[in-house]
Amino acid sequence: MSQPASNDTARIGRWMYFAFWIVVLALLTLLFNNWYASQQNPNRNLETRTTADYSEVSLERNRYGHYVASGRINGHEVVFLLDTGASDVSVPQHIADEIGLERGRRIPYQTANGIAYGYATQLERVALGGIELHKVRGHINPNMDNDEILLGMSFLRNLEFTQRGNTLTLRQAAWSD
Repeated sequence: MSQPASNDTARIGRWMYFAFWIVVLALLTLLFNNWYASQQNPNRNLETRTTADYSEVSLERNRYGHYVASGRINGHEVVFLLDTGASDVSVPQHIADEIGLERGRRIPYQTANGIAYGYATQLERVALGGIELHKVRGHINPNMDNDEILLGMSFLRNLEFTQRGNTLTLRQAAWSD
């Protein structure tokens, strides 16, 4: 009779051993994914400094030297890549579909790779931290596969920006919109 109890204990021990390693691997995966995400977008939780005269957001460069930050378009959470070389806010087609942007007329754009075509759209609200602008010109880009939206000059031209080291500070005057 003691033999079956011993087999049951050994079986339970093996399952606990496997369960332990599964939990350890799951936790390591979570930690690695969180670390990797912070390397891609170190500005996931933006803090805004607000005074009577302005609202200000500071961004840190990611490990590739780009300014990537979480924000919102028309209330939908998105990820922006700041691009002072882009005329408008450029939204990949699949994201435009997800957030319900309307496609306007077809427009040619000059890019580093030549002429590309997009579709005009108007973004009712674009927010980066506590900085929010209304009725921002944008375009839907059917040629972009990634999940980052190029935050171009149709948004950035309304802000003051200063770069010091790896930090870019964006400031919106209280009177601008």
